[in-house]
Amino acid sequence: MRLSPEQTSFAAEVRAFCERECGTAAQRDALTAGGTETNSPELLRRLAAQGWLGISLPESDGGLGGTFVDECLFLEETTRGLAPISAYSTGLTAAQTYLLVGSPEQRRTIVENLVAGGIEAIALSEPGAGTDLASARLRARRDGAGWVLDGQKTWTSVAHLADHLLLLARTDTSGPKHKGLTLFTVPTTTPGLAIRGIDTMEGHVVNDVFLTDVRLPADAVVGTEGAAWEHLNRGLGVERVIIAAMSVGAAQRSLDDVVAYTGEREQFGRTIGSFQAVRHRLAELATEIEHCRAFVHDVAERIDAGEEADLGTRSSMAKLKSTETAKQAALEAMQLMGGYGYAREYGMEAQVRRALAPPIYGGTNEIQREIISRGLRAPAKERT
Repeated sequence: MRLSPEQTSFAAEVRAFCERECGTAAQRDALTAGGTETNSPELLRRLAAQGWLGISLPESDGGLGGTFVDECLFLEETTRGLAPISAYSTGLTAAQTYLLVGSPEQRRTIVENLVAGGIEAIALSEPGAGTDLASARLRARRDGAGWVLDGQKTWTSVAHLADHLLLLARTDTSGPKHKGLTLFTVPTTTPGLAIRGIDTMEGHVVNDVFLTDVRLPADAVVGTEGAAWEHLNRGLGVERVIIAAMSVGAAQRSLDDVVAYTGEREQFGRTIGSFQAVRHRLAELATEIEHCRAFVHDVAERIDAGEEADLGTRSSMAKLKSTETAKQAALEAMQLMGGYGYAREYGMEAQVRRALAPPIYGGTNEIQREIISRGLRAPAKERT
């Protein structure tokens, strides 16, 4: 697809904002407590003041009423600009489920919080239920008109910064494991909720969440009791497109930085970017990134048009290819930059660290390949 003049201008504005507000390592350190955090609530508030957060969310729920293509442009450019706001993408993913099955009050609460720069989190994985979410065991039992929850969640992104958790719990153990699962909205200030950080290569991003006798009202249920599996499918499909858009931005940043470096670094009396072997490797990367960008925009355009019959397959393709390309771009850039690629001063080592997690979260890329392969199967009546 071709971007409209307005979309091109919007992308340029976001890029300029990032260059101005978080374009240097010193600025990013100031926004993230010296790099110990990976998200900056302060920068989210500045972006909110620009009127850019929640750009794709419905006006009727407090959003800005733009397109999902607009959202992908925002995600790509902020990631390219190294803006420490990955928490926004987590909240945006949570919002998809609230918008699909949440009550009017739940939808407005979540959307308005995101638009204002607030943070939302999703608590799905458990120690024994990562990729296999249907094996979730955290229990929610009725207690009068409300619910009591006990158990543990893990790998919960930005729970320590979030205002609410969209949490998956088991409310019935009598049927198949895909049944009896229910979604709840849980304020992070709820008594009995404890959040502990997990140290990772990127610092404090993910958390263990412990629930001990956590009491929730009846209206904390999101959607229909026992139907969480069906409710989550569409939101997880959109999540993969969100991750893909961010990965395109990350790949582009790696390419931008290595092109600048190879254009300045001299060896054997000439810039290393003038050697054919280097030029061709950069050309390959640039081509891969453009193909990823075009595909992500195509899937986003289909979402805007309501053409979601094959969203599961296409979103998995977008996530698989874009995250692998971002990892390839960072590693290739590090190699071409030699020792400076490995040095913290030039930032490429951080790009490599950031590129390693996306092929794992949001559904591992091994699972994405399985989803794609299922989408390739012809219906039974068409087989010969």
